[in-house]
Amino acid sequence: MKAVQFARYGGPEVLELREVPDPVPGPEDVLVAVKATTVNRLDLFQRDGSRPVANLPFTPGLEAVGVVVQDAHGFRAGERVMTARAPAAKGGGGYASMIAVPASDLARIPDGVTFEQAASAGLAASTAWASLFDLGHLQAGERVLIWAGSSGVGSFAIQFARHAGAWVATTASSEERAATLRDLGANLVINHRQQDVAQVLQNEGGVNLVIELVSTTLPISINACAPEGRIFLIGNLGGQQTNVDTQVWRLKRVQVTGGGTGVRTSPANEERLLKMIADGTVKPLIARTMPVEQAADAHRLLASGEPQGKIVLTHS
Repeated sequence: MKAVQFARYGGPEVLELREVPDPVPGPEDVLVAVKATTVNRLDLFQRDGSRPVANLPFTPGLEAVGVVVQDAHGFRAGERVMTARAPAAKGGGGYASMIAVPASDLARIPDGVTFEQAASAGLAASTAWASLFDLGHLQAGERVLIWAGSSGVGSFAIQFARHAGAWVATTASSEERAATLRDLGANLVINHRQQDVAQVLQNEGGVNLVIELVSTTLPISINACAPEGRIFLIGNLGGQQTNVDTQVWRLKRVQVTGGGTGVRTSPANEERLLKMIADGTVKPLIARTMPVEQAADAHRLLASGEPQGKIVLTHS
């Protein structure tokens, strides 16, 4: 089979299309012919060596959608499926044309959802759902701030929160991005380059929950919270270090919980989320669809900060 791999750490140019052995399914695995995957920040960190992988050469790809190759563990050949937990249990694999996945980690893709939509939903939608509800305990009528609304996780979180009856604020860096986020259902879009995010939200009475994707904005998130607010920290798009006023944090009794890309909801919920896409309740925000052979260009595009939504890589 073919796979895009890197055999050494470095820039996007280290990604190479190679011929590699077909995967051999284990006793609990299902063999899947991969049709689409996405590019995630972790792919870039693994490639450049800032998050070293166990072995080289390495095949990136935290999620995979495709078609079951042969009957196994209740899945039938030809069924359309997606990984409901990252192959990242093993570190990657989505940039390969086939992958062996534990049956317990697969969810079926309903009719009406394309491979590209399913791929864009995989890690992003699942992380958004788990952050809002499984761990963030968002309730109808609460106010939530979602940083980086035009990211994959952010765009799904906006829609899920509104569908659940929450009031949603999010951030954007331009009017073009703001318009997109309003279309997704955001009640308030704050231009974080021009406005004081915490002050704007304090004028609204503060928020009950923050989905924190930037990390360096944690002090702003604490200030934006209402008393006894909750912050779920799942990303560090802005970097890993920040300074927090612990007095404000303490007096407001704000809870801060850490998580990451491994925070995903259950396979059963994955199928529920896909049905929401099929019936039009939720709309995936796809920035670009590219063949997997152009993975290096896709990495450059994600690093540029330009995309609104997910970059999807397809296998022919």
